[in-house]
Amino acid sequence: MEETANTDVLFIELRQKLQSGLLFIRDVIGDGADVKIESKPDSILNIQTPDSSFQVTLTPGVSLVEAQKQKSPANSEQGSHYRLRLKVEQPTESPCSVIGQLRVDESYSVLCQSCGSRVLQHRSFGRVLPLPNGNWNALVDDWCCHPDPFANRKLLPRAGDCLLGDTFILLLRDDGCDESLTRAAAEKRVLVSCRRCSTALGEEITAEVLKLYITEILVKPSEDGECDLTQLSLEPKSESVRQRFLEQTLASRLVELSAAQSIFRFSIQSPDGKAEILLWLLNTDTLVASFPAPAARADGFISAGDSHPRMHQSCQAVAAVKVLYILCSDSKLRDVVDVWEKDISVHPLPLPQRSCEELKTLLTSSTFRLPAFLRCMNSFQVAYMRM
Repeated sequence: MEETANTDVLFIELRQKLQSGLLFIRDVIGDGADVKIESKPDSILNIQTPDSSFQVTLTPGVSLVEAQKQKSPANSEQGSHYRLRLKVEQPTESPCSVIGQLRVDESYSVLCQSCGSRVLQHRSFGRVLPLPNGNWNALVDDWCCHPDPFANRKLLPRAGDCLLGDTFILLLRDDGCDESLTRAAAEKRVLVSCRRCSTALGEEITAEVLKLYITEILVKPSEDGECDLTQLSLEPKSESVRQRFLEQTLASRLVELSAAQSIFRFSIQSPDGKAEILLWLLNTDTLVASFPAPAARADGFISAGDSHPRMHQSCQAVAAVKVLYILCSDSKLRDVVDVWEKDISVHPLPLPQRSCEELKTLLTSSTFRLPAFLRCMNSFQVAYMRM
């Protein structure tokens, strides 16, 4: 893969809490005197180069104070680097995941994320309770002076309960499940799938208890006219919409876990407990904006200037989390993986195998769109996940 094959022509990272940011423009070399960066009304950032004009709509209350040219890192491709100073009146709030929004005595429907069909209808819960931390078994010896009383016991919901895991919900089957769900044995588990599209949504814990992953379902209020909790369309999902849903769902959940439990290192695991990705959450206050090569965009247009045409492009800056990651399949980093697997402060996050593979693709795609000098940090790759 060529060094700049996938790199965006312009990349912006803004840190709201630090009120600063970084801007990189590829293929603009020299002193950068012919690059103009200015703030426009309505939180719009305007960047003009000799050949192109870029307009970035920032979130309300964020504006540019100053842009200062920086010396380019030695390992970077040709381009201009700018340090941005911001004015941030009110930081952007992170959206809640489905797990963060479920409430007692509200009526919900659960839908298949892939096709939008309802798999559970009109479910209300008398109790919505969080399950213990994923590493709670390792801490039992510190709590008890006698043998583990919880050994070989599962925490299961009762009638009217919804138990919240880090990436899944546990609830009881109802009479409608036979019409909307199918079940199939797979190794040591029984998978539960959408009857309409055959997508695996989770698994059976017992004959009566379902475990549904938040990366495979939508949850919406049952009342007509209510907004979907995930704020996503229920139309059949294209690949890009599926990727956006997965990215938003997991990024929001990482932020919730880090805020509630001060957890920043995660082991993304398949249902059988195998580590697939090591993830280190760095920043949760980031805004990002980027522009791929003009030929890859359909929303740009060309205007005829006095001497030569100019490409005009625009985009919306979006809230994102910055993460470091390692793919556990990389044999060269086996030592790092072994250290993380033995560290009980690393938080396990189980996901369906499909979601694990999609997340790998999503992270590597994000990495290779970054300028080369931003792609790595020690042994880890760098990526951004939009919220």
